[in-house]
Amino acid sequence: MRLFWYKTMVVLWLFIYFLLPLEGGIPMICLHTRNLKKKLALALSGLVLTTSLTLSALPAAEAFDWSNAIGSIVLVSAQYSMLNKQVAYLDGKGRGEYLNQIKQQEGVNEDPEANAMLDRVMGRLSAAIAKTDPSIEKNPYHYFVNDSTKFNAYCTLGHNVSVNMGLFTTLNYNEDELAFVLGHELGHGEQHDPANGVKRTFPIALLAAVAGSQSNMLEAVGTNLLANLGSAKLVTLPMEKKADELGFTYATEAGYNPGAGSALWQRVMEKMGNNRETFLGTIFMPSDHPNNGSRRDKYTQRLYEYSGKHVNVDKKTGAILVNKKDLGLVQPGGDMSSRERTYLVAGSLAKVYHEQPNTQPSAEQDGSNLYFGGQRIMSLQYGDNGAQWVEKLNQAANKGKQPVKQPVVSNKKEGSSR
Repeated sequence: MRLFWYKTMVVLWLFIYFLLPLEGGIPMICLHTRNLKKKLALALSGLVLTTSLTLSALPAAEAFDWSNAIGSIVLVSAQYSMLNKQVAYLDGKGRGEYLNQIKQQEGVNEDPEANAMLDRVMGRLSAAIAKTDPSIEKNPYHYFVNDSTKFNAYCTLGHNVSVNMGLFTTLNYNEDELAFVLGHELGHGEQHDPANGVKRTFPIALLAAVAGSQSNMLEAVGTNLLANLGSAKLVTLPMEKKADELGFTYATEAGYNPGAGSALWQRVMEKMGNNRETFLGTIFMPSDHPNNGSRRDKYTQRLYEYSGKHVNVDKKTGAILVNKKDLGLVQPGGDMSSRERTYLVAGSLAKVYHEQPNTQPSAEQDGSNLYFGGQRIMSLQYGDNGAQWVEKLNQAANKGKQPVKQPVVSNKKEGSSR
């Protein structure tokens, strides 16, 4: 056991000092700075010294084999270089081949409603991304619905996206909320997180095999890593935060409800609580990431900023705030709780202020629908009092009391169902 740790420390020390500067080194295991590299090397040197003192009385037969350690480093370097080339291939020219492998492994679900919705969402999100990244038109995302009943979706190498059937059923086919999940995943794709993430795992896994005297298993270790990309925990906290930011940008730019990100996490919390992993698993929500509540509130902050700081949701009471005036919550509707539906209504209000920054919108009722600034805000079929909402909204918008208007106004725009 002592010799095992001695060998491990020496292998790591040699790997850091002699291989890191070379092409195909370890750019993705947080050894980006020379100072950090020196600190790690010094720490490892201390461990080697400490271990060597405890091993000073070992018999000659157990002496450390330096030639074997150096040989192991060469093997790790060669295998790492080969794996890097494989990742580059799967992330580029081989992405279609990789997509077929994923489909064969996970199964393809042909549910017509899910596939039609996925086509719409991916089309709209891709068009939104193309406004700032035209390369997506030459390198479009490939996607499919798989058979898993778990709540999940992921973007892997080669701009390949797999969406679980369980995502659609859990969200009750809510397209706005689905768009935020997929916007998040495309955020990972646009930042090249799948490739960067898997590269982070290679050195540690390969070195572990060497330290355990399993040099003959290096190829198997690499193959196993590549084969399990979809179930691997590859994203970091900074990656996840950036993907959330981009997901909001992509979804709203594509025309989806700005409140759907908060509504999504509210739904998750109501189903499985505020725990990080119990519902979503370690792919969409690894254990070192923000909990469900903090992600919901972060999306709400983005909604507030998106509205020009006119619309917010009180995170304690769940009430809609328009120009800091408390309007309360909407009624629960369909399979949505009051809070989930409230986030969607707040999103519709935020969109009005975002699209009409220089106007003072007014509210009106048309039968069973409530309009604000000419846009449909919510359905009144679940028991919401239309007259009260018209009055509260107009007061909040500094319009004073307004009569309830029954005729259809020609410039009204249909919003998503709420």
